[in-house]
Amino acid sequence: MRVILSISPNYFLSVMNKYLVTIFAVLSLSACNTGTSTEDPALTTSTWSWHLPASFPTPFVPADNPMTTQKVELGRHLFYDVRLSGNGLQACGTCHLQEKAFTDGLTVAKGSTGELHPRNSQHLANVVYNTTITWANPALTSLEKQMEVPMFGENPIELGLNDNNKAAVLQRFQQDNQYQLLFKLAFPQDPQAINYTNIIKAIATFQRALISGNSRYDQFNQNKATLSESELRGKNLFFGEKAECFHCHGSFNLNDQVRHAGTRVIETPFHNTGLFNIGGTGDFPFPNRGVFELSGQPQDMGKFRASSLRNVAVTAPYMHDGSLPTLEAVLDFYAAGGRNIVEGVNAGDGRNNPFKSELITRIDLNEQEKADIVAFLKTLTDDEFLHNPQFANPFLPQNP
Repeated sequence: MRVILSISPNYFLSVMNKYLVTIFAVLSLSACNTGTSTEDPALTTSTWSWHLPASFPTPFVPADNPMTTQKVELGRHLFYDVRLSGNGLQACGTCHLQEKAFTDGLTVAKGSTGELHPRNSQHLANVVYNTTITWANPALTSLEKQMEVPMFGENPIELGLNDNNKAAVLQRFQQDNQYQLLFKLAFPQDPQAINYTNIIKAIATFQRALISGNSRYDQFNQNKATLSESELRGKNLFFGEKAECFHCHGSFNLNDQVRHAGTRVIETPFHNTGLFNIGGTGDFPFPNRGVFELSGQPQDMGKFRASSLRNVAVTAPYMHDGSLPTLEAVLDFYAAGGRNIVEGVNAGDGRNNPFKSELITRIDLNEQEKADIVAFLKTLTDDEFLHNPQFANPFLPQNP
């Protein structure tokens, strides 16, 4: 009893508040899901219930990492926790901001040590439906495998975990009372749950929960909202044979690499859009040469994945290297059938790139038509997703 009384009342209250906040967050997530008891009645894992838009199929989830509300909540904390980087300065959420659909607004990403990544941070909205996860790696088909790249990759350094600091970083979480509870709730059958395998599983689970499907365009399709005349014209151009945007962005997720629970044939198209043609050779700048970096096959030069256009208005700048600053610049680029760089080390006419996709040709669009397509693209913003508290940084004062 003397030991208990020696603890500062303020400290005791702060610790209790920390536990209560964590439990409240888990219970809030669990409210709309189905509970299934574990052997320990004090620990309850709640099977995740998808609340999907009408046009969205059930997502594919790997059997060895099922969705639970507790794992989503743990993953949310880990996603935003700077202690997961080697130097304690950067989190996943540093390069993936919710208000920007989980990208960062920078031309290219910057790692925890200040090293620049050669590529632009991709948004994470509906990442659960992506067949491949990164810009140009056909082999990275799971969020769990991809998570190893920012955590342990050395070229470039992102989170900067390595053999010299991995144990110390893990200890940060092993010694934290709140994480002890979160891991126990998320992995109740694992007696030593705080490990890198479970960290990766939890973050992947949180990312799978990032569903976006309530834009004004979605509401229009459900007869719950209207589009302006300009937006309607843009929609018709986007899905019509004149602009032909739908060839690469025609799925419910507005891209052409889609996998879900019912997928039978998995397709992984990558495209050279004529962004570069250095010296007329077809080359792209190293180390941003697309699938070619891995395959070494000439036909793979400059091939990158077509990103989903959901929330595209808030994910500037665009393309794999962030080299197109605005939606208007993107429309000009595609209407021209590629980009002609007239001077500098990357000079060359991308419109004539020998490896360019046959889908990329000059499109006869006037300025009004371009403006109409941009107006339509802006209807793809899902404000509810951008401000959903269940996806927000839990370490900010306003979030549980």
